[in-house]
Amino acid sequence: MPNVEPLEPGVMFWAGRDDLAQMKALGVRCGQLGIPGDLELTEAAADEWKAALHREAFSLATVFAAYNGEDYADKPTVERTVGFIPQATREERERRTYAVSNFAERLGVWSIACHVGFVPEDASKSDYVEVRELVRRICDHAAARQQVFALETGQEPADVLLRFIYDVNRPNLRINFDPANMILYGTGDPIEAWSKLSPWVISVHAKDGDWPEKGVAGALGKERPLGHGSVGMERFVQALETSGFRGSLNVERETEDQAQRLEDMRSGIALIRQLTGR
Repeated sequence: MPNVEPLEPGVMFWAGRDDLAQMKALGVRCGQLGIPGDLELTEAAADEWKAALHREAFSLATVFAAYNGEDYADKPTVERTVGFIPQATREERERRTYAVSNFAERLGVWSIACHVGFVPEDASKSDYVEVRELVRRICDHAAARQQVFALETGQEPADVLLRFIYDVNRPNLRINFDPANMILYGTGDPIEAWSKLSPWVISVHAKDGDWPEKGVAGALGKERPLGHGSVGMERFVQALETSGFRGSLNVERETEDQAQRLEDMRSGIALIRQLTGR
């Protein structure tokens, strides 16, 4: 596998949707692999992915878990369906996360990640306590495989996420930082959030978006191609360089039009190269 340079552009891509050779053709050598909730995680599937990664000389920083039934239509829907907060799917998703960890181990990947869902601000709530204990168990499962477990930013303010990390109190609990999510959920300026969270960040999404429309209850902001939203990629990259972050910048673009998505990813990669000189 290639040695990834600091701030080297990569891609966030999905098993079952994206072809690895197609991702490599965008001009990158690294990325993060998303695992849909309905993907069968067999040893044969892992071995097939491992062989493809070796063939393409492609390095994975993270394996991401997504779960059946998640819906990102608006904030209330996210609260009801995403991550570990919904009680009805909590046990099933815990088991699925263990399976993703085992899958990543077979690939030789040292980091797994997911959206945990909206962390309650009230630490005395039963949902908070139960999810905290669940995350502790996942961290312990990952640690036994020499892995870290990363929580993605955005669905709560930086201070709430940081307090949760301290409360979980596991050395292998880390953060996948997505600057656009801070904007899409209206939870804070991503540069300010980075200044608080950067010591715990082990991976980064390069994604852009605009703030939610004012006066529309429960609305999410709109994702944009990299460089066309409100993140301010130049100052974001400067913040990463100043803090000494040395990981890759993984371009993420989620839109149903696959041709447009690939074109937006290609232009995002070019922007990162322009801003970093990589």
